[in-house]
Amino acid sequence: MEFLHRHIEALIFCAPEPLAVLEISKCLNEMFGTEVPLDHIESAIYDLRKKFNQEDFAFSLEHLGGGYQFLTKPAYQVSISILLRQQSQKRLSTAQLETLSIIAYKQPITKGEIEQIRGVNSDYSVQKLLEKELIEIKGKSEGVGKPLIYGTSEKFMEYFGINSIKDLPQPKDFSQPENQIGEERE
Repeated sequence: MEFLHRHIEALIFCAPEPLAVLEISKCLNEMFGTEVPLDHIESAIYDLRKKFNQEDFAFSLEHLGGGYQFLTKPAYQVSISILLRQQSQKRLSTAQLETLSIIAYKQPITKGEIEQIRGVNSDYSVQKLLEKELIEIKGKSEGVGKPLIYGTSEKFMEYFGINSIKDLPQPKDFSQPENQIGEERE
């Protein structure tokens, strides 16, 4: 029966939301090509719940929302919250991505020039990109008011897995062939 346990464990592990016994049954029936009795599935789930409730595991198999799901045990809540906070700091919003792409392709560039291209205020995006160290201040412009000039940083290269700004995709890489009607004439 360990064979059945491992398959149920894998199904529940990869499911993004609680997995109901009937869903597990459907998957197993299709995979094995035969009817797997519900009492065998429920017995295996019981064994798995008992196994993962031991102190050896940082997570447990919980019954919630009409199904089963692996959840981290409360004792590890602080560790998980730190990881989630760090990961959220790594994600870029759409506005930050727009701002960053403008800086990457047009650098060195001032905030005023970025805002002129985007058509909206970019103070927050620029500030967040500076905090994440994806851009850096490269100096001051000779223009009126001597605004700061921004450019990408080494961390930008690392974040996007490139070695140089020249490795960025070029606009021609994104162009699609124009739609044509009829046949081409020579």
